[in-house]
Amino acid sequence: MAVHLEENYSKKVGLPQYSLHQFSITLKTEIADLGAVQAESARLYALLQQSVDASIQQVGFLPPAGKNGLNGSGKENGTGREEAWACSPKQRDLILKIVEENHLDKNQVEALVQDRFGKTTRSLNKLEASGLIDELISQTGGTNNQRRRFNGHPAPANSR
Repeated sequence: MAVHLEENYSKKVGLPQYSLHQFSITLKTEIADLGAVQAESARLYALLQQSVDASIQQVGFLPPAGKNGLNGSGKENGTGREEAWACSPKQRDLILKIVEENHLDKNQVEALVQDRFGKTTRSLNKLEASGLIDELISQTGGTNNQRRRFNGHPAPANSR
């Protein structure tokens, strides 16, 4: 009895200017021995990972800095106007504050947003921004009480 095995490996990498680089490879193979599935799967995964990692190193085209006024900071865009975010100003400030205070890689945060919501950080609506804030606080070891403190409100005395 032949077993058909199909494996896919994909990787997304956040790049400057809110760009995203993605590469994926899918392999299909046939295995005669059912007992060899686990070993063959591990071998194929390693091969796929190595191939994708080697290929994704070539970045290709990147939009020039300042294209459409975007500088990736969420701050002033050189025209004297602040860049527009879809979420509230408080949410924008909180996201930027968490990233800055925890020395998070902006490209990794952007990749997380792209993977989770399929859009850029600046285009997150209020509900999505709230989800990102919760995720960032969780990743940095914070609690929802920290969320209140980031917003400028003290945490309740019994929460410390």
